[in-house]
Amino acid sequence: MDSSLTAVGLPIALGIIMLGLGLGLTVADFRRVVSYPKPVLIALGCQALLLPALCFGLVVALDLPPALAVGMMLLAASPGGTTANLYSHLFGGQVALNVTLTAVNSVLAVVTLPIVVNFSAGYFLGDGESIGLQFDKVLQVFAIVLVPVAVGMAVRARFPQLADRLGRPVKILSVVVLVAVIAGAVLKERENIADYFVAVGIAVLIFNVASLAIGYGAPRLAGVGRRESIAAGMEIGIHNSTLAITIALSPALLNSTEMAIPAAVYGIVMFFTAAVFGYLVTRRKERADLPV
Repeated sequence: MDSSLTAVGLPIALGIIMLGLGLGLTVADFRRVVSYPKPVLIALGCQALLLPALCFGLVVALDLPPALAVGMMLLAASPGGTTANLYSHLFGGQVALNVTLTAVNSVLAVVTLPIVVNFSAGYFLGDGESIGLQFDKVLQVFAIVLVPVAVGMAVRARFPQLADRLGRPVKILSVVVLVAVIAGAVLKERENIADYFVAVGIAVLIFNVASLAIGYGAPRLAGVGRRESIAAGMEIGIHNSTLAITIALSPALLNSTEMAIPAAVYGIVMFFTAAVFGYLVTRRKERADLPV
C-alpha cells in the first residue's frame, strides 16, 4: 500500500475521525465514571484483558495465517465504536454509559493497542519479521489519535455551537476519505478478497458473538442492571473497526492490507449480530415483564 492516496489519506482520515469523536465528548463524560464504577471497570477489564486473551486463543485454535492473526488481535485491542451508542439507544441500553466507555476506551487504547499489536506481531510473525508498533509508532498513534480528540474536546468546551455544526460535516468528510482509501485497497487485493473472507469469516463471527455475550454477561453476573449491561454489551461487541482498518493500512503504522481484512469483515458482520443480540435481550426483558 504505497500509493500517495493511502500515505496521505489514511492519516488524514484517522485524524478527522478522532476529531469528530472529540467534538462529541466533554470532560463530564470522563467524570461520569464515578456514577457507573462497577459497569465501567467490568467493561474496561473485558476490553483490555479478557477479549485480547480470548482472541489470541481463538486465532491459535483456528491456525489463522500470521498476518490475519495479527489483524484479529488489532481488532480485539480496538476500542468500541460510536455505532455502539446508536444500538444501545435502539435496544434500551444506558447511552450515557456508552459515551463514557467510548471516551475512556479511546484514551486507554493509545496504550493498550500498541502493546497487544507488539506482542501478537512478535508471536505470529517471528522476531525477524515483527512489525509491531514500536516506540516511534506509539508516538505516531498518540499524535494521530489522541491529539485530534483533545482538539475536538477543546472546541466542544469553548465553542459548543460550532462543535454541533461541525459534527456532521466532519463525519461525512472522514467517511468519504476513508471509503476512497479502502476502495483502493480492495481493488489492489481484489483477487484475494474471497479467500480472505473464507479464511477469517469463522473467526470474526465467533469473536463478534463472544464479544457481545461477554460484554453483556459479565456485568449481569456481577449484579449490574439490565440497561447498563446492554450498553456494555454493545460497547464491547461493536469494536471500532474503522480505527483498526486505518491503523492496519497506514504506511506510517502497520502498512498491511491483509491485516485490515479481519476488521473489514467484522465491520460488516457486527451490524447483523448486534441487531440480533439487541432483539434477543429485548425479547428476554419483555418476557420477564409479562404477568404470571
